[in-house]
Amino acid sequence: MEMNKYSKTITQDPTQPAAQAMLYGIGLQQEDLQKAQVGIVSMGYEGNTCNMHLNELAKEVKKGTINADLIGLIFHTIGVSDGISNGTQGMRFSLVSRDIIADSIETVANAQWYDAIIALAGCDKNMPGSIIAMGRLNRPAIMVYGGTIYSGKWKNEPLNIVSAFEALGKKIQQAITPEDFLGIIQNACPGAGACGGMYTANTMASAIEALGMSLPFSSSTPALDPLKKEECIQAGEQIRYLLKHDIKPKDIMTKESFENAIKILITLGGSTNAVLHLIAMAHAVNIKLTIDDFQKTSNITPVLADLKPSGKYLMEDLHQVGGTPALMKYLLEENMLDGNCLTVTGKSLKENLHKVRPLSLGQNVIFPLTNPIKSEGHIQILYGNLATQGAVAKITGKEGTFFEGIAIVFEDEFEAIKAIENSKVRPGNVLVIRYCGPKGAPGMPEMLKPTSAIIGAGLGNKVALITDGRFSGGTHGFVVGHVCPEAQDGGNIALVQNGDSIVIDAKNNTLSLMITSEELAKRRNNWQAPPLKVNKGVLYKYAQSVSSASTGCVTDI
Repeated sequence: MEMNKYSKTITQDPTQPAAQAMLYGIGLQQEDLQKAQVGIVSMGYEGNTCNMHLNELAKEVKKGTINADLIGLIFHTIGVSDGISNGTQGMRFSLVSRDIIADSIETVANAQWYDAIIALAGCDKNMPGSIIAMGRLNRPAIMVYGGTIYSGKWKNEPLNIVSAFEALGKKIQQAITPEDFLGIIQNACPGAGACGGMYTANTMASAIEALGMSLPFSSSTPALDPLKKEECIQAGEQIRYLLKHDIKPKDIMTKESFENAIKILITLGGSTNAVLHLIAMAHAVNIKLTIDDFQKTSNITPVLADLKPSGKYLMEDLHQVGGTPALMKYLLEENMLDGNCLTVTGKSLKENLHKVRPLSLGQNVIFPLTNPIKSEGHIQILYGNLATQGAVAKITGKEGTFFEGIAIVFEDEFEAIKAIENSKVRPGNVLVIRYCGPKGAPGMPEMLKPTSAIIGAGLGNKVALITDGRFSGGTHGFVVGHVCPEAQDGGNIALVQNGDSIVIDAKNNTLSLMITSEELAKRRNNWQAPPLKVNKGVLYKYAQSVSSASTGCVTDI
């Protein structure tokens, strides 16, 4: 198989002397111009723990490409830290970064004629951005996850990033000393790695491993475990096999492999963000995936992992009892996964899992199918007059499956946070945070700060929250996001008034505003779409091109 079928455009064409001169200028020799070129894209930057180590890992990948007699060339793309931007206007740029990442990888790979791509991703938008680009390019590709962070500790209490968010709510309620508040903040993130629970980063890494686009154990090996560097070298070597056998993302990312990914998402109790990310990833390889596919899978797939934010453990604990492959091996043995799906190893999922050790005896991280944490999935798709095109709820069962309450309406999350701080949110309220959708914000920010404040204030099982924005994987409580149509597009969430009764029914999968159709029509006649909050720049371009959350917030339809 011709492995340099793209790079030969510039390396073998005698009418491209300037391109070849530049390649000689970076240190390549004449024989190197015969070799396949691998673009090694790092989302590394110094600004957050999730990404701070990726540039060093990229060098390990390059070592692997050298071992495989390939030309590995490192380049970079952006990252946005959700943990840093959450609760600020900067969070509007987080989801936008996914598409900028995809666009930039696609741009560089096409312009430079790379034969393959290896992406090193840390924070959660990095991963779907990488996979979207790989799907568009459809050249041999592997994603390497930067890995989860180790837990922090303060006064012998284990900590993670959500500990810091929830400490704010405790501070507001004067339920924590200033010393402990500072101690938690200073010790929650002890070093490199992505947020430690089954939040969006670990959710997406696990789903992508199940999808077949990363090497076994990539999602559960911690960032600072020596095995992570070994994985990077292995990825650099393994890309040669994919090049030689012309195994491409569209060969790996099939409808069946996406179904495997959704089952892993649900089994692990993963983030609602995975719904819009997986839909967008499927779109990149021309596979139709809808929010209803998630509901169908959720109906038959239990939650088994006792992982934060709703559970007890962190990703490092899953690593200790066998990692993501051990969980997949268990599910495969129970006929819950399709083992015939191809992966980046060049082998099927079943072949990859054959020699994997089973989950450790006596472990408590993964519950058995005979005694699940929840007998059906926590991802629930709701419809009703408040979500005629669907909404996504994360219902673990701990917060119940039914909530009827009185609406308290906010035009953005900052108003909601002030109300929580000032004790204006009462038990029995349904917080409605609107104009936070992909167009209305723009950028569909996460609502982790208000939900963490709710939990910290002791209101977690006493109020509910609905929004056309989205939630961090660290969110827990009775929450519904991705409400479609969003308020900016005239969705009925724009017509809710303070004092309205709202019913959230996760048994019948409905989200209802309890007013008459006549009253709803009257309000609609009096409603006008507000102007966009921006009129230039990347957010403006995003608002002009982005699709709804129910269709993945894609920007290339």
